[in-house]
Amino acid sequence: MKSAIITGATSGIGRATAVALGGAGFWVLVSGRDEPRAKDVVQAIKGPAAFHAADITDPETPERLVEITKDETGRLDVLVNCAGVHFLASTDETPPVDFDLLMATNLRAAFMLCKAAIPVMRASGGGLIVNVSSEAGLVAVPGQVAYNVSKAALIMLTKSIAADHAADGIRAVSVCPGTTKTPLVEEAIASAPDPAEHERRLASSRPAGRLGRAEEIAGAIAFIASGNVEYMTGS
Repeated sequence: MKSAIITGATSGIGRATAVALGGAGFWVLVSGRDEPRAKDVVQAIKGPAAFHAADITDPETPERLVEITKDETGRLDVLVNCAGVHFLASTDETPPVDFDLLMATNLRAAFMLCKAAIPVMRASGGGLIVNVSSEAGLVAVPGQVAYNVSKAALIMLTKSIAADHAADGIRAVSVCPGTTKTPLVEEAIASAPDPAEHERRLASSRPAGRLGRAEEIAGAIAFIASGNVEYMTGS
């Protein structure tokens, strides 16, 4: 049975992705800090699944997630780096400690998971890494420099893995959602000076006139993992 690790899987896009991949026949390891919510996600998955509640920034967590998956299934086919944090601040207003904490979650943890996953994927004949970046990694969104930088770095991490490990049968793809209605986005909206106006502005800037749904982003990730687009990498 193919297996997948999803970080940030207790809410938002991560949760929706865990449910989608479970429905597609993957054994899914749900990763998140909140154990009750992790158990809830496992119950929502239609298929075999497990959870490991831990802080993704703990140095031992990446290796542990890969180890659990290998012990349970003998392989690792898909890694989805979805865990992320966010705060609003321009460059001159960004506290260095907050910058470091955000990078530890959004970038370093993803990198360390990729580093742990690649040898197991290689031994299994290949695999897929999906880094959930953002439109903010492509175009700078005002007032959130740390988040923008972390998401842009994830895109380059994806391209680098694709270039380095194509011969190992390992693909890497970035998914860059527009603003999606998730707890992270709802928290960011609430922290704005005028939350209602901030949400209205975000929605009105979209061609659809609304924010995205987590299930829509998860659907794209499930398609990438479906086996129907094996030529897609570095995108």
